[in-house]
Amino acid sequence: MKLEVLVVPVSDVDRAKHFYGTLGFRLDIDHVADDDFRVVQFTPPGSECAIIIGNGISSAEPGSLQGLHLVVTDIEAACADLVDRGVDVGEVFHDAGGIFHHLGTKYRVSGPDPKRSDYGSFAAFADPDGNGWVLQEVKTRAPGR
Repeated sequence: MKLEVLVVPVSDVDRAKHFYGTLGFRLDIDHVADDDFRVVQFTPPGSECAIIIGNGISSAEPGSLQGLHLVVTDIEAACADLVDRGVDVGEVFHDAGGIFHHLGTKYRVSGPDPKRSDYGSFAAFADPDGNGWVLQEVKTRAPGR
């Protein structure tokens, strides 16, 4: 099995389409069947998994999707690129526990992981509806990946 598509619930398809285009995601399709059904698919650069936004495709509340991870090899460069594109990206952080980030901000420690361990440095941002995205730095993949 291979994860191919994630449905991201949004309230305004055109606004979300502009946002994801601004991120540099590739627009794969924008299909309008009628006023009640529209499918817009984007693929993040370098990814094999796409996202779909649209009308009539999800019963989830707009902004309810959290913890979508985008893996990058250089977290500072990725943050700078997004900021240059007009995206409000939070500061780079690592988790006090050192393994993975906790829900919320209570255990966030400012700055990248001190050892620059793979999978240990993060930055967060949200789309216009509040769907939460996390950048995660990975330079060398774990075995088997």
